[in-house]
Amino acid sequence: MGPPRGASRATLALLLLLALSAALAPGRAAATGVFEVRRKFPRHAGGDKHLAGLREHDARRHGRSLAAAVDLPLGGNGLPTETGLYFTQIGIGTPAKSYYVQVDTGSDILWVNCVSCDTCPRKSGLGIELTLYDPSGSSSGTGVTCGQEFCVATHGGVLPSCVPAAPCQYSISYGDGSSTTGFFVTDFLQYNQVSGNSQTSLANTSITFGCGAKIGGDLGSSSQALDGILGFGQSNSSMLSQLAAAGKVRKVFAHCLDTINGGGIFAIGDVVQPKVSTTPLVPGMPHYNVNLEAIDVGGVKLQLPTNIFGIEESKGTIIDSGTTLAYLPGVVYNAIMSKVFAQYGDMPLKNDQDFQCFRYSGSVDDGFPIITFHFEGGLPLNIHPHDYLFQNGELYCMGFQTGGLQTKDGKDMVLLGDLAFSNRLVLYDLENQVIGWTDYNCSSSIKIKDDKTGSIYTVNAHDISSGWRFQWHKPLFVLLVTALCSYTMF
Repeated sequence: MGPPRGASRATLALLLLLALSAALAPGRAAATGVFEVRRKFPRHAGGDKHLAGLREHDARRHGRSLAAAVDLPLGGNGLPTETGLYFTQIGIGTPAKSYYVQVDTGSDILWVNCVSCDTCPRKSGLGIELTLYDPSGSSSGTGVTCGQEFCVATHGGVLPSCVPAAPCQYSISYGDGSSTTGFFVTDFLQYNQVSGNSQTSLANTSITFGCGAKIGGDLGSSSQALDGILGFGQSNSSMLSQLAAAGKVRKVFAHCLDTINGGGIFAIGDVVQPKVSTTPLVPGMPHYNVNLEAIDVGGVKLQLPTNIFGIEESKGTIIDSGTTLAYLPGVVYNAIMSKVFAQYGDMPLKNDQDFQCFRYSGSVDDGFPIITFHFEGGLPLNIHPHDYLFQNGELYCMGFQTGGLQTKDGKDMVLLGDLAFSNRLVLYDLENQVIGWTDYNCSSSIKIKDDKTGSIYTVNAHDISSGWRFQWHKPLFVLLVTALCSYTMF
């Protein structure tokens, strides 16, 4: 069961008070601006709806007046023959220590492995130094009890087993069978705030995150080990939502994942260049669901059941940076494969670690068709052969997979991971509930607006990866890092 998508009125009020306190604290730069004195909301109109609307309006206005841009340096590579994931570096605690965490739009909370974890890896094949978080080693770290507002809001109520001073625990299971359990703590998060063209300055704010006491499955594998996962989901418990509630950022971010050179761009803030066309997010969904309307292969529309992409049964299409591949219902996968290989009827396909692979000596972009996904509002996603076919030695393998991904009621779903969105700028605008993308050179830079100053700054691409080379030996399910997860509290 995932965390509640909304929050109680008390929670919203608390978040607003925290944001206002942060703005008025001594030593902080005051935001400038002109505010109308005229009331947008009459004092006595609307009852509870009026109060909720008033708080929402104030939170949005406050966020606009204070929001700054954030630059998260990226490492890793989305190719299955490389790491199959992307990660960033953040600082936690006082004094701050560095942690490498996977960036994942398919989950919500930030968590890092704790010093009490016996099953957590101590070394990583990614060429990075792992660090275990020690709450007692940070002068600003405090535990979160099960009766505190964050725990109550995240769980959707006070747990029946909650007793005074008991820690607020969590448990997350991911789609590949891996898991993490632990407890929540609050400490300072240190991050890079954009301060000029290609320049950042250190900023910090208090944030609540998971302290992992036990991990299971491939999260403990030393070949791809990281310190944790940084969820960029929509829930109030995510780092993005907490930063927005504190008036630090707006709930708008973008990533550009580079499969050519590795790393890329990941920034929080309003992207003003390049321009991005968008499609609406499906409301009320725990993930970034969009309405897929049709698929073309080589310009020919696939004839598929009319309800195959329906959103009325909690299906739709999920956009997830924590997943490497693309996953399709069987009928969709078979139709695509038939069209892709239509002119190669006698080409033998080899099953290699659950991938459909083949030998091909020419340019795949010249020999295979473009696959186009059409989304609500006329937004296309053109997936070129070099995107959906990846090279592994002398073979090319299909980056689309079928089966294994279903909703709780057993319905197949469409999930598009990094391969479908690599070398594109993808924009998530949660304030306007839209998502969009455009083809882009992810080794270059973007322009982003700092709402706090009104300035427009350049944010460059990064690659914080070391000189390692990942050896592809893991089976398919390892690549499904965080496609679907269930989130529970004890």
